[in-house]
Amino acid sequence: MHSKIKPTLLLFLVFNLLILNSSQAKEITNDEPIIIVLNDWTSQLVLSHITAEIFKNIGYSVVFTDKSTGDQWGALQRGLGHVQMEVWQGTMEKMYNRMIHEGGIIDAGTHDAITREEWWFPDYVLDLCPGLPDWRALNDCAHLFETKETSPRGRYLGGPWEKPDGAKIRALKLNFKVVSAKSSDVLWQELDKAILNKQAIVLFNWTPNWVEAKYKGQFVDFPDYHPDCETKPEWGENKRFLHDCGNAKKGWLKKIAWHQMPVKWPCAFKTLTKINFSNTMLANLAYDVDINKLSYQQAAKKWLADNEQKWKSWISPSCQIKIMK
Repeated sequence: MHSKIKPTLLLFLVFNLLILNSSQAKEITNDEPIIIVLNDWTSQLVLSHITAEIFKNIGYSVVFTDKSTGDQWGALQRGLGHVQMEVWQGTMEKMYNRMIHEGGIIDAGTHDAITREEWWFPDYVLDLCPGLPDWRALNDCAHLFETKETSPRGRYLGGPWEKPDGAKIRALKLNFKVVSAKSSDVLWQELDKAILNKQAIVLFNWTPNWVEAKYKGQFVDFPDYHPDCETKPEWGENKRFLHDCGNAKKGWLKKIAWHQMPVKWPCAFKTLTKINFSNTMLANLAYDVDINKLSYQQAAKKWLADNEQKWKSWISPSCQIKIMK
C-alpha cells in the first residue's frame, strides 16, 4: 500500500514553506543598507571593507560612514552607523562600557587579537638611553628627544586620536611635551626619518600594526594599568593626579553593533559575531596598505581571495544558501 498525504496537510506544508522562503528573502533583500563605520587607521579600514564584501556576498547592501572614534558613539547609538569592526580596550573601553550600559550598542564578539597602545621607540634608542624601557629613564634622557617645537623638553609624538598623554606626563612628572601628528602617515614619516638618522624618537604605536613586521622596537613600561588610575587620584605613583599609569598591556579588541542590527539584519549580525582576526592577520592587512601600497579595497579583495574558505565559514549556516556566486 502507498501512503497518501492528505490535501489539507500538503497545503499546510506548502504554505509554511512559502512563508519560510518569504521571510528569508525579506531578511536578505532588505533594501536598507548596513552602515559600517570607518575610523582612520589602516587595519580598521581594510577590515571594514572585508566585512562589507562578506555582507554583500550574503545579499545585503552596504555603505560606509567616516567617523572619528569620538563621533562614532553617537552615530552607533542613534542608528546612523550599524557596525564598528575594531574597538580597542586601551582607548575606547570607557565609552564602550557606557554605551553598553545605556543600551545603544551591543557587543558583537571579541577578536583573537591582543592589543596594546603605548609610547614606543626603536631598539637602537636603547643604546642612547640605556635605562629604557623603564619609564623613569625618560627624564634622564629627555634632552635626546628634544626638538625646536618642544625645547627644553623632550618630544612625545602622539597620534591624531584623543588620548590622555598630557595627563600622563603631568602625573608622572615627565619632562616631555606632546606633539600630535595630524595623521598616522605623519607618525611613520617621522619614524622613518629618525631611523634613517639614528635619532632618538618616542612615539605612539600599537599592536597589531605593520610596524612590528618591519622595525624592531619596544613599548615604554609605565606603571601597570588599573581602572583606579583613571578615577582615583590617590591610587598609584602620584596621589594628586589621575592617569599615572600605562595602558592595558593585553587589551581586548571587540566588534560592536547598533542594538537593532540583530532584528533588521539577522544573518549579517550572526556572521558579524563570527568574524575573527588575530594579531598577525591584522598586521598583514596593514602591511599590504602601508608598505605594499595597496588601496584599502585592493587589500580587502586580496585577503578575501586568499582566504575564501575561512570567511565563508563565518557565514551562519542558516544564511549559507543565500551566498551569491
